[in-house]
Amino acid sequence: MKNLLLIAVSAAALSGCNLAPVYNRPDPTIASAFPTGAAYAPASEAALRASWRGLLSDARLQTLVERAVAENRGLRQSLAQVEGARALYRGQRAAQLPTLSAGLTSTFSGGAAASTQGDESHQGGLNLSSFEIDLFGRLRNETTSAFESYLATEAGARSAHVALVAETASAWLTLAADQDLLALAQETEASAQRSLDLTQTLNARRLVSRLDVVSAEQVVQQARADVADYTRQVAQDRNALVLLVGGPVEDALLPPTLAALDPVIGLPPAGLSSSILLDRPDVLQAEHQLRGANADIGAARAALFPSLSLTALAGVISPSLSDLFDGEDTWSVSPSVTAPIFTPGARANVAYSQAQRDAAVASYQLAVQTAFREVADALAREGTIGAQRTAQTAQADAAAEALRLSEARYRAGIDDYLSTLTAQRSLYAARQAQSGILLEALLNRITLYQALGGAPDDWARDLP
Repeated sequence: MKNLLLIAVSAAALSGCNLAPVYNRPDPTIASAFPTGAAYAPASEAALRASWRGLLSDARLQTLVERAVAENRGLRQSLAQVEGARALYRGQRAAQLPTLSAGLTSTFSGGAAASTQGDESHQGGLNLSSFEIDLFGRLRNETTSAFESYLATEAGARSAHVALVAETASAWLTLAADQDLLALAQETEASAQRSLDLTQTLNARRLVSRLDVVSAEQVVQQARADVADYTRQVAQDRNALVLLVGGPVEDALLPPTLAALDPVIGLPPAGLSSSILLDRPDVLQAEHQLRGANADIGAARAALFPSLSLTALAGVISPSLSDLFDGEDTWSVSPSVTAPIFTPGARANVAYSQAQRDAAVASYQLAVQTAFREVADALAREGTIGAQRTAQTAQADAAAEALRLSEARYRAGIDDYLSTLTAQRSLYAARQAQSGILLEALLNRITLYQALGGAPDDWARDLP
């Protein structure tokens, strides 16, 4: 048995050559700093990995995100894929180790030429079956490729985790916005109905024309149609939230008005340096895939060289089973060498693996460039949306004042109802736009959190 162990150790010592190219991280081909200028918000000096718990400070939203992380079936699927990739890596790594098995063989014989009691022989020991000595690193590179595939799958699951947090928060904010728009439509319908009632009364007294009544009714019917539409949207928003969370959402966890959420949705600090993007989960996933493709080249190259396999047996042999462990030592070694002579397929595999590596380089650089654009777009939106919100608020205030003046002039008989109708529609549209721009501002903060890649600590903390 000592001989067999010595053979295995010697075989492992022969495995030292690696034909894979030396890995160097490709140039990310992006600017070293995020854009600056009139369209961009001022950046902080240092980039911080913002935790979603620090950015989403509303207790109701935090509860829903925690439920989503624990119960969302899409994230569960991603975690299961990570476990599967880990198992494949372990299986591939096991191919580098010798397979040892214990066996016992007994032989009994008899006949006229044999002794009265017959002949018997017993042999027991350890078997090493067809162990490939990894002379040129084929098995080692295949193991490296499987390991990088596992890490890429894990990074993909981290990316899915960040996306799930962002989608849950966005769905909750969208529900809040649609609830606001529903309330606005209901308020507009009630106000327009009062104006219609007044107009009908004035028309009955022959103080206004039938045209004024019909014009007033248009606003009522438009608001009524919007009430039905926003009622549908609120129901669908809640259904989307249920799917993300993976279970029912109680009324107590529904959002308040959108304006009340403005101070509880934080803005993640992007920092000045774009190097933070190299740690974004999807960028890490692309880099691990590139590393795996680099190792595949080494495995494909090794197939062009001879392979050495070893089969060995070490044990004892005895004529009596009871004296087996006191029997004579026996061992055998059967090395075999296979050398490729004409293998055009193996050379094609090398060319294929090199092309896959080149594609992985482009995929990695594209992932970095996409990440840079997403962060830059979110920063540009953050830098300009404040002025847009201010202008939209002023427009809504002016539209409200215009409606007040129009209604006063209409009641005084100075203007016809057309001016009031126009003012009502303008105010309704301005308040809808005001709600929409506030939603866009809050969603952009969530987008920036996702574009920066979230915080690794969240992934470790949220794992089931």
